[in-house]
Amino acid sequence: MPSNQRDYRFIDSTISLCPECLKRIDAKVILKNGSIYLQKRCKQHGEMEILLEEDGDYYLKRGDYDKPGSISKPQTEIKNGCPFDCGLCPDHEQHTCNGLIEVTDECDLNCKFCYANSGKKGFLSFEKIGEMMDLFLDSEFGNAEILQISGGEPTLHPQIIEIIKLARNKKIKYVLLNTNGLRIASDENFVKELSQFKGRFEIYLQFDSFDDKTYQDFRGKKLWDIKKKAIENLVRYKIPITLVSTIKKGVNDQEIGKIVKFGLDTKYIRGVNFQPIAYFGRMGGLNQSQDRITITGIINCIEKQLNGMVKKNDFIPLPCDVDRVAITYLYRLKDEFVPIMRSINTKEYLPVIRNTFKFDPEDILKDITESVFCKSKSCCNYLDFLKKLKPLIPAKFFLKSPKEKMEYVSENTFRISIVSFVDAYNFDMKSMKKECVHIITPDLKKIPFSAYNMIHRK
Repeated sequence: MPSNQRDYRFIDSTISLCPECLKRIDAKVILKNGSIYLQKRCKQHGEMEILLEEDGDYYLKRGDYDKPGSISKPQTEIKNGCPFDCGLCPDHEQHTCNGLIEVTDECDLNCKFCYANSGKKGFLSFEKIGEMMDLFLDSEFGNAEILQISGGEPTLHPQIIEIIKLARNKKIKYVLLNTNGLRIASDENFVKELSQFKGRFEIYLQFDSFDDKTYQDFRGKKLWDIKKKAIENLVRYKIPITLVSTIKKGVNDQEIGKIVKFGLDTKYIRGVNFQPIAYFGRMGGLNQSQDRITITGIINCIEKQLNGMVKKNDFIPLPCDVDRVAITYLYRLKDEFVPIMRSINTKEYLPVIRNTFKFDPEDILKDITESVFCKSKSCCNYLDFLKKLKPLIPAKFFLKSPKEKMEYVSENTFRISIVSFVDAYNFDMKSMKKECVHIITPDLKKIPFSAYNMIHRK
């Protein structure tokens, strides 16, 4: 390299934050040694170079999957600029794919990675939770897709069963219960009560490792036996599960493939959601050279640790948030699971993929049939899409009862998602404006999860 040539390629400009003072500052997006970094400088706290994505090629091609965002009703005005006007303000570029209500601050663990900084006393009232659900529904024009009931530890709420019933009665399409699994492991009667909600209901189970040393480090307690018992109880009552794994480089990233394999081998585990640690909540500062793992870092671990059963090219950026979410879906073909993306060139059918996070055969078919009757010249492509989808969803599926459909989906489909939240280190304005996981607050606002934890959480 010539001595007068920079050691990086300039890709883009953006607005970022200083992680020390949280002031908005200009930043460059650069390609360096095959990876993507943010270069930024705060007048008070100096220059910083932060890793955005380990695989620069993935980052540069992710825009191929980008789509126009869906509109959601705002609750605030544009005044101080993103991310200080939340939320949502009219300048936010994506609707709420996933609304999250924290029904309590109480928790029975003391996790190092607690974004909510839980442990305080207090439960939201049943009436207030109902108001928050109504806001979610109204802001999404009556079509609220996914509600996560969270905390603290939501299973400690004395009315948790009634809260789930309320969400179902309000016709929110999918309800997820976020939990550490302690009560599910110890209270089988509670699990039996949860089984009444089967169908568009899942347990989002915190699951970081098979090693008690990791749980001791992450969660302050040995939990492996508790996780096993929780899964046994849920499987006994046929309740679908998604494993939610917080990943820290050099601590549990060597278990990523094993977690996927465990999910594939265990009935009623529908998928795994990997979350690289984000540096807010109880987390201290970032040691950039040691700690940061990105979406493609996790994808590379999956490919390597599963010996190519799932490959890098099997993942796509989720169209509603291409910067921060990657996903792949697998279906059972005889005795093995095969990634769907190997059968379908997803980019050709972006109009069929809705701005949301779920996967349901009936919903895909509905989208396709509606699109076929539109006036666009490209609509004939959807018939081709349906033809390619046919081996994945047998015709008899649509003749099954709701219970039989649920059983089929639980046993024959599997999703792997990776969600990388935005902290003050890796903050870039575009990905912040497209974030689609939103906290619903008691004062009836919707605030992107990352912005809430960086700035707005009291």
